[in-house]
Amino acid sequence: MRIQPVILAGGTGTRLWPLSRELYPKQLLSLIGEHSLLQTTLIRVNLIPDALPPLIVVGEEHRFLTRSQVEELNLFPQYQLLLEPLGKDTAPAVCGAALFAQKHSEKDMLLLVLPADHLIARPDDFVNAVLRAKKLAQRGKLATFGIVPDRPETGYGYIRRGPKHAVQSFVEKPDLTTAEQYIADSNYFWNSGMFAFPADLLLAELNEHAHDTVSCMKKAVKKGSPDGVFFRFDPKAMQQSPAESIDYALMEKTSQAVVVEADFGWNDIGSWRALWEVTEKDPQGNVVSGDVLLEDVENCLIRSEDTLVAAVGLRDTLIVETSDAVLVAPLNRSQDVKKIVSRLKKRARTEFHSHRTVFRPWGSYTTLEIHDRFQIKRITVNPGARLSSQMHHHRHEHWVVVRGTARVENGGQEILLREDESTYIPLGTIHRLENPGVIPLELIEIQIGSYLGEDDIIRFDDEYGRDA
Repeated sequence: MRIQPVILAGGTGTRLWPLSRELYPKQLLSLIGEHSLLQTTLIRVNLIPDALPPLIVVGEEHRFLTRSQVEELNLFPQYQLLLEPLGKDTAPAVCGAALFAQKHSEKDMLLLVLPADHLIARPDDFVNAVLRAKKLAQRGKLATFGIVPDRPETGYGYIRRGPKHAVQSFVEKPDLTTAEQYIADSNYFWNSGMFAFPADLLLAELNEHAHDTVSCMKKAVKKGSPDGVFFRFDPKAMQQSPAESIDYALMEKTSQAVVVEADFGWNDIGSWRALWEVTEKDPQGNVVSGDVLLEDVENCLIRSEDTLVAAVGLRDTLIVETSDAVLVAPLNRSQDVKKIVSRLKKRARTEFHSHRTVFRPWGSYTTLEIHDRFQIKRITVNPGARLSSQMHHHRHEHWVVVRGTARVENGGQEILLREDESTYIPLGTIHRLENPGVIPLELIEIQIGSYLGEDDIIRFDDEYGRDA
C-alpha cells in the first residue's frame, strides 16, 4: 500500500488578514523562513518513503500561483493540481481526490490528507507518525492525527480516544475550564484535520454516510477536463454536492475511525498570535519583520511590508502593515480579525479580495493610484510571456515602457516598444502585450474611462485557458 499525498490548498486564511487575501491566501505566504506554508508542506511530504507524486486540491483562481510555487521547489517531476470551481469544504475535495487517484494511479493506496497551511517543527517525527497511521490503515481503519496538547487551547476542536485507538468522540472548541479538564486527561487530543485513509475504505464509508457527495463527485471527475498538470472538476456536478467537512460527513459517523497520537510540533498558524508563539523572538519577546523601529516595546508582533512602522511603549500588541491596510489589535484578540474581514467582504472592499500587487500567470500588476475615472498601474511581464488578446468596452489605455522590450498588437498593427517609448490603445480596440526579451518587461499603464474594473476584459485568445 503506497502513500498518496493529498494536499488541501483551498481557503483564504481570514484571521491572517491583511497579509492573507482571497487572491493570495495564507498557504501561499512565506510567514516563517523562505518557503511558503504550501512549499513547506510539500518539502515535508517529500521525506515520506516511496510516496506517490502529490495531488494538490486548489481553487481555480489560485492555480497558476500554486503551480509556480510547486515548480520552484523542483522536487516533483510529476504532480497534479485538482481544480475546484467553487469551495465546498473538505468532504467533496477529499472524495474527488480519492476518485481521481483511483482512476489515474494505483488501486491499493493510502490517501494521506494534509492541509497545506500547517507548520510542523519536527518533520522526522511527522514521518514516523505517518508510518504508524499506515499500519492502522492496513488493518482497515480510517486514521486521524490527534495532536498531543501542551496547553488548554480553546481555539481547537478535540478528539477523545477510546480503547484500541478508536475515536470515541469529536468535541467542539471548549471553554477554558473544559479545556483544562481535557489537558488533565491523556485521552484528549487536538483535532489536526490530517488523515490517513485507505482509498477503497474511504469511498465505501463515504458512500454509506455521504452518498450524495460521492454521487456528485463521481460526475465531477468523470466529466472533468485535464489540462497539463491541471484537472478541473466539472463545475455543474460539483455545484450540486453538499458542502460538508470530512469530519462531519464521515469521521463523526463511521465506526472505523481511529486516532494516531502525534507529537511533532504542530501548529495550524490559525491566527497572528499563533504565528507569534512559534516564531523566534528578540530579547524583549517581540517578533519583528520588515522596516520596524521599536522603543520600549515588549511581547508584540509587528510586521511591515511596505513602509516604516515605528512603535513606542507597547505591550502584547499586533501591528501588520501592507501597502493598502494596517491592522492594530491586542495579540489576545487576534482571532477576532475574521470579524473585520467579514465586514470588508460585505462592503465589497478590494482589501478583502487582493493586494495592490496581483499575480497573473504572465507576471504581475501593481495598482499605484486609483481615482474616479483613471488609475495607474505598473505591469511586469515575465520573459517570453504574453497576455491574452483582448479588448475593453469602457476604458482607454496608455502604455509607457520603462524597462525591457514590448511587442504590442494594437488593432491591425504590430509594433516593438523599447524603454521610454509608448502607445495608445483606444476603447474597443483588440490588443495584446508580449515580452519577447530575456529580462522582465516593465511598463506603466494609465487607464482612463467610465469603468475600470478587471471584469471589463473581453478575451479572444488566451494561452492560459482563461475566459474571464
